[in-house]
Amino acid sequence: MTAWKRVALAMFSVGWGANQFSPLLIAYRDELGMSTQTRAFLFGVYAVGLIPALLIGGAASDRWGRRAVVVPLVALSPLATVLLIVEHESVAGIAVARLLAGICSGVVFSAASAWVSELSSEEAAGTAAKRAAIALSAGFGVGPLVAGLVAELTAYPLTVPYLPHVALGVVALVLLLPVPGPRPTTGATRSLLRVPAVTRTRPFLLLVAPVAPWVFGSAAISIAFLPAEIGGSTRGALAFAGVLTGITLGTGVLVQGTARRLDDRRPLLAGQVGLVAAMVATAIAIAALQTDVRWLLLIAGPVFGAAYGCCLVSGLRETERVADHGELGATVAVFYALTYLGFGAPYALGAVSGAGLGDEGALLLTVGVVALCLAVVSFVGRHVRSTGISRA
Repeated sequence: MTAWKRVALAMFSVGWGANQFSPLLIAYRDELGMSTQTRAFLFGVYAVGLIPALLIGGAASDRWGRRAVVVPLVALSPLATVLLIVEHESVAGIAVARLLAGICSGVVFSAASAWVSELSSEEAAGTAAKRAAIALSAGFGVGPLVAGLVAELTAYPLTVPYLPHVALGVVALVLLLPVPGPRPTTGATRSLLRVPAVTRTRPFLLLVAPVAPWVFGSAAISIAFLPAEIGGSTRGALAFAGVLTGITLGTGVLVQGTARRLDDRRPLLAGQVGLVAAMVATAIAIAALQTDVRWLLLIAGPVFGAAYGCCLVSGLRETERVADHGELGATVAVFYALTYLGFGAPYALGAVSGAGLGDEGALLLTVGVVALCLAVVSFVGRHVRSTGISRA
């Protein structure tokens, strides 16, 4: 197995561990009687560990090398899953496990993406971004699909669904150990808590930042908001949640080759297509909620997945284009941190819905916000490319 594939497998494994929890929220409700507020807390505490870990992990890998940062966190990922198994009846224990999973994800996603980029330096432009995005998306999609299906079939839905990730995590670690890490970039000694200056420039703020939250915003609406809001029969809810998650994020993987070709044709074109897909998917979701027809979510899911995959590839490639030499890991980390703001979409939708607009009104508002982001990216993109501005 080539070096970049070993690193990509590690990303796949950590991505699996990050998202396997999502379809099991229903099991925690049914088996332990967990309230909506508690389940929301356990889902969200992951991001509390992830976002600072993204920022620190990318900068740390620029300073000390990718291998030194990635390997220990790949080892910690299956241990976090073991903690989910051991503490399956303890809210505090589950919260600690989710926090650790977030930390592992934050460090590995940013530093390993930069590592894959360096191991793919002789390949065509955009190859590294595609490889990293596919590995990450595949882990996100397969993990919850397997967990949801296993949970539906087993008599122990709070423990047995986690066992596949423990085995995968050990295999990924063993295969990663022989991979040599490139030497740290000379001079990459900036503060670990300071974000790269390029992330405060107009091209990054007006081209990358509006697209980034819709990477996981699209996915989160599909897998963490809609299944719980749709009416009708609740039979097979765990399996349905797992299948919907797998379809949504699996589509995100499949479209990334197309997304790359779109971006080859014109920078940021894939991101614009992704934003349009997010609006179309949200419209289908509104129809599903109005009619209480669950199968409509299986139509919306792939379109949300297309939005996720297109925005991820386009955002990563634009980030690579604008990143300063020696700060690629840290700049990728900022991009990923912005993508994870999308994890707050279900909570924002819930708050808007609770304020009196209802679920359909909240989703209509989402369409408007996505349209605004599309307008900003399209207008600024044309201006930047036509004037040749790369930094400002």
